[in-house]
Amino acid sequence: MIAFISRLFTLFFILMSATFGLLVAVWGNPDEKRWEPLWQQNYDNFPLGGIIVVSLFALSFLFASWISMTARAREAQATRIVKQLIEPDFIFPKKQALPKPLKKALIQTSELIDTQRKSLQRLSNERAEANDKIIQERIIAERQRLARELHDSVSQQLFAASMLLSALTENDENATSLKQVEKIVQQAQLEMRALLLHLRPVALHNKTLAQGLEELIIELQQKVYFHIEYELEEMALTKAEEDHLFRIAQEALSNTLRHAKASEVELLLVARDDLAILRIQDNGLGFDVEADKSTSYGLQNIAERAVEIGCTYKIVSVPGEGTIVEVKIPLHKEEINDDDTSAHSG
Repeated sequence: MIAFISRLFTLFFILMSATFGLLVAVWGNPDEKRWEPLWQQNYDNFPLGGIIVVSLFALSFLFASWISMTARAREAQATRIVKQLIEPDFIFPKKQALPKPLKKALIQTSELIDTQRKSLQRLSNERAEANDKIIQERIIAERQRLARELHDSVSQQLFAASMLLSALTENDENATSLKQVEKIVQQAQLEMRALLLHLRPVALHNKTLAQGLEELIIELQQKVYFHIEYELEEMALTKAEEDHLFRIAQEALSNTLRHAKASEVELLLVARDDLAILRIQDNGLGFDVEADKSTSYGLQNIAERAVEIGCTYKIVSVPGEGTIVEVKIPLHKEEINDDDTSAHSG
């Protein structure tokens, strides 16, 4: 209201000054005789000067009202736009009738808010990734601790029990029963080794896939009853591809340990025809793939990990003959360095 009154009297003063200047131009400098019509000439008993003053005031009122309404409309429009600035999908209307300075300021504000929103989203994503990384590190550390404890306690006790049972079966009359117990203990040892293999961290710790697999195989050869033949070639793979293929190999070897009762296992990691090929084959009991595919957690893990990195995979098993797990992933020719390939067998 104060702004309206101030605007009204300012306009009235301006119009009065303009009118006075016009009268001076027409009648000359103020003179009682020349300016006499202003108070002598009446219209409906109202002097001409009064009519001019009232008219100028009315005109000032109209101008002040129009300016105030226009200002309020623009203010409401600007307020509405400012409120819309917080919307993620807000786009500033190109034909918006606003003063250029205000329009420019609002556009800059909109761009700033959008930039800040994206920065906050990026920070949120980074924080979530950092939290996931911390959680994964803690999980890996806990798995390592469990693996150490199982190896140092339960696994060693099972080994000791197996040795004692072997000695007893040579002298005891109840050798048949003791041999059955010995087989149960040996199977428990295999289950324990398979569990320890699962608890092994997935990360390769700055090793290549071939190096990590070789280290894993050498460790297994000291603990399992079957013979492992292997051929490993170095090749260019992404970190995700290496980690997933390593985990697939762990899963396949764990299934062999627990269920296959194999005497020979062959593991291949080779580059052929622009493909990286990982194959684990055993001569164990085998199984019905169609019957076990929906129930085997290990097979589901292999399938899911293969799909995640864009691999093709197949699991072939014949009861009584053995199992083959094979995964293939495309390679680019320039990514394969033939000079760095190497083969190992054990």
